[in-house]
Amino acid sequence: MTKVQEIQQFLKKNNVDAAFITTPDNVFYVSGFQSDPHERLLGVMIFKNADPFIICPKMEVPDVQATGWTFDTVGHADTDDAWEIVNNAIQSRGISLNTIAIEKAHLTVERLERMEQLFEDASFLRLDEQLNGMRNIKSEDELVNLRKAAELADYAIEVGCNEIAEGKTEIEILMAVENAVKKKGAQKMSFDTMVLSGLKTASPHGTPGDRKIQKGDFILFDLGVVYNGYCSDITRTVAFGEPTDKMREVYETVRKAEQTAVDMVKPGVLAKDIDKAARDVIEDAGYGDYFTHRIGHGLGISVHEYPSITGTNEVPLEKGMVFTIEPGIYHPEITGVRIEDDVVVTATGVEVLTKFPKELKIIH
Repeated sequence: MTKVQEIQQFLKKNNVDAAFITTPDNVFYVSGFQSDPHERLLGVMIFKNADPFIICPKMEVPDVQATGWTFDTVGHADTDDAWEIVNNAIQSRGISLNTIAIEKAHLTVERLERMEQLFEDASFLRLDEQLNGMRNIKSEDELVNLRKAAELADYAIEVGCNEIAEGKTEIEILMAVENAVKKKGAQKMSFDTMVLSGLKTASPHGTPGDRKIQKGDFILFDLGVVYNGYCSDITRTVAFGEPTDKMREVYETVRKAEQTAVDMVKPGVLAKDIDKAARDVIEDAGYGDYFTHRIGHGLGISVHEYPSITGTNEVPLEKGMVFTIEPGIYHPEITGVRIEDDVVVTATGVEVLTKFPKELKIIH
């Protein structure tokens, strides 16, 4: 069954006339067309009992057709009213819309108000949970792409470690990593690459800059690679020169927490228990106040997607789910350490996609 047919089945079951999918990642998921439309309108309109169509910028119509999309593609120029074009495409099918499923987490208020004007008798329902549920369980084809994205992420960390030298800046190392991984076949990075050194590692979302690497630093790499539309996300923390005993203690606490959480992964375990497993290790070591974020997040076409692996999420793990496990300790006076892997729930346990070693690597 295609993704379009699966959405149509959902519409029929719930007696909904149409679904309008607007998140670029979800457009890619259901149609195979990947685009960043910026402020322009992009969407897939799927009907309960008629063929769907894609609305996109006119300049991208040939790109849609090149993906193998066999249904209508409706283009709009920058001078057109894209919503009138959407309305005309619906009217031409002789369809009246009384119920429309939309992505409430994505559609802006402005766009919703425009839809309310066009379809004044329609009610709007959430499509978000249906799409999250579909994307939550990865197919074997998706896993092939995720494994390759993870392999490229491992390579990126290796390049980063080899680039470390006294006096080099974080930005210089970052640029070398990104250049190398793109030469290896990465489409792009999943997000802005992070290379942080010294006490800057104690900022979970720090910004790389012109700080020069010094002996005694921990260096934290957080990066991801997109391959065939699928993301990876890895974090490793390495030492340049001998770390202090306290730095080693922080590192080993995080490593133990991360491995404890990874080892728990199997079908039926609750997402919140993965978070708790790692958090307990960090709290028992006296660093609980310095682990300031969730243990992980879903991973796939988006670098952050459903589900959120938090201490309150009671969703049971299922075979085919892919997510990150990334505990950290961020102590402003000692160091920051985060270790992150991408994992797949298998029938009996876990497959770890990211394979760069986690023992403390000391670069001399």
